[in-house]
Amino acid sequence: MPNVFTAQNPTEAHFVMGLLQAEGLDAEVRKESLFTTVDGASALAGMLPEVWALNPDQVAQAQAIVDRYVSGKINASPAMSPWTCAQCGESHEPQFTSCWKCGAVKAD
Repeated sequence: MPNVFTAQNPTEAHFVMGLLQAEGLDAEVRKESLFTTVDGASALAGMLPEVWALNPDQVAQAQAIVDRYVSGKINASPAMSPWTCAQCGESHEPQFTSCWKCGAVKAD
């Protein structure tokens, strides 16, 4: 069970853990409580929260997701990519399931 990501704060650690879990990977945040127990913990080595992969068979996949996050490409999965309406050609953000312009439903 390796550490696949060291976060700058607990919020970032939980965000990254959520990215992993959304892809079906087992992960957990460790050292979160250390961050809040010491003033200036974010400046001390070893006190930052970490995201750990819990399944040794998923480490490579977890690291690939973390690498996408670090490089700013967290929307690399098709479900989280912008889409274009097949009927009218209008562009939409990934959370929308129908076209605002013509009403057509997003194709799967």
